[in-house]
Amino acid sequence: MIAVVLCLFGLYMPLASQAQNKGKNKNKQQDDRVYLLHADELMYNIYGNNPEAQIVKGKVAFSHQGANLTCDSAYFYQEANSVSAFGHVHFRQGDTLSLDCERAYYDGQEQMMRARSNVVLKHRQQTLYTDSLDYDRLYNNAYFFEGGRLVDGKDKLISDWGEYNTQTREAKFYYNVHMVGETRDVKTDTLLYNTRARVAHVLGPSVITSGTSTVNTEDGYFDTKSDKAELFSRSTIVDQQKTITGDTLFHDNQTGLSEGFGNVIYVDSENKNELHCGHMEYNNLTGYGYATKDAMVMDYSQPDTLYMHADSLKLYTYNINTDSVKREVHCFDHVRAYRIDVQAVCDSLVFNSADSCMTMYKDPIVWNGGRQLLGEVVRVYMNDSTIRLAHVIGQALSVEKVDEQNHYNQISSHEMLSHFVGGAIRKAEAISNVRTIFYPIDDKDSSIIAMNYLETEKLVMKLSETRQLDTIWAPKCKGTMYPLTQIPPNRRKLPSFAWFDNIRPVDKDDIFNWRGKNEEDKLKIVERHKAPLQTLQFEKPEPETQPAIDIEEKAVETEEEERNTVTEETEEKKEE
Repeated sequence: MIAVVLCLFGLYMPLASQAQNKGKNKNKQQDDRVYLLHADELMYNIYGNNPEAQIVKGKVAFSHQGANLTCDSAYFYQEANSVSAFGHVHFRQGDTLSLDCERAYYDGQEQMMRARSNVVLKHRQQTLYTDSLDYDRLYNNAYFFEGGRLVDGKDKLISDWGEYNTQTREAKFYYNVHMVGETRDVKTDTLLYNTRARVAHVLGPSVITSGTSTVNTEDGYFDTKSDKAELFSRSTIVDQQKTITGDTLFHDNQTGLSEGFGNVIYVDSENKNELHCGHMEYNNLTGYGYATKDAMVMDYSQPDTLYMHADSLKLYTYNINTDSVKREVHCFDHVRAYRIDVQAVCDSLVFNSADSCMTMYKDPIVWNGGRQLLGEVVRVYMNDSTIRLAHVIGQALSVEKVDEQNHYNQISSHEMLSHFVGGAIRKAEAISNVRTIFYPIDDKDSSIIAMNYLETEKLVMKLSETRQLDTIWAPKCKGTMYPLTQIPPNRRKLPSFAWFDNIRPVDKDDIFNWRGKNEEDKLKIVERHKAPLQTLQFEKPEPETQPAIDIEEKAVETEEEERNTVTEETEEKKEE
């Protein structure tokens, strides 16, 4: 038994010795002592203010765990493992970080460098200037609290307080933050900046200026390298007289693409119009734009505001940035417009800035006061946002309600023109296959006199400022005047008569409530007759031949028919 114990004890002794040697090597590798490398002078003053300090002067140099510190003079606290350095203090860590200041205190236990007065911290391409900085080597954080300035290439960051991490290369700036870049100026309360990715994140009320545009946001990201921006928390971009606001906004300055989500509002103060939608994108380099999700256009260039809704809107720009620039706006699916004096409904609409023409397609209807105008295609020509001409092409129909007893003035033709002055219709023309029903009014008591039915090839009517009929002209016509008690039932309405008052928008909120025609009420497009196509035959067709027996049978049938006819005629004569 004793022999076994001795054997085990003998085995344990070399293992314990190896463990002690490993512990010594480990302590040697993790040596946390601050070493004095050089000084021209060294002295003690046990009767002075710092009896525990070694006073060193002249080309003083220290080292601690891979870092070097040089200065003109210093107090070296060997037991406390710390240094107070003075004059031309220079701290260097590796090949990427250096720190210069007038005085500093370095704590080897906490690995904390407290630099004061004209502090310059350089890390790779970034340089931080401040008067008070604490550098924590354990967590690679540099803190400044009496104002600082970070220079990263052409970008400069200024704030009252901040920190910079040399490992993640992320900077945080607080209070009176000002970022100045080559093309952007940022003022905010809080800014987070990643110097590696060169991405800045602003928090709190912030104002960003870039060229002629100004951004107001409380949560935004800016890529200073690629010149991209992402804005959240209901941000606004103002560019001269144009403003865009949205819950989320994206902008890429290189591609020119801007995109907005969530209750987007675009305001053009110069032209006095707005666009509201749930999603919008626009490219200021190509002039292409797209808007959808409850899209609505407002035009308040006139005393009365025009409201128009469509499922989607597209903007095309031609010859952009030239004197001959031209724009087209395409509105499609469920277009509804409302203004106090005019309302409209159609399936799709195109506005061309070259001739200020607004063309409505697929069952368009326009209302002006008590008048309804419809056809296959309606073209409205504008003059400074005021209608000057309406041109209806194909199955044109104009209906005006005269009274509540269902009396309607009606005009139908192939083509129709309405001329406006000051927003009121003053002249109307109907062309080709014109039919009219008109109820003259007695000027004395405003009662209906009779009904006049007219057919002609062209009709021109002129109206007064009060919308009363002044003159009517037709080159050649035929018509009938019916007393009210003798109007035939089939003459009260034209064959194409239709009254769509139930579809008409009643206010600005009603433009989002789509009410279309019934299937049987929709216009059937009448296609023009096509000329018959002629074909060339290169081979003469052979005549058709029938068997001889068929010809003989047909001849016999013909003879029998003739005999029967003669017999019938003879019998009729005998009876007479």
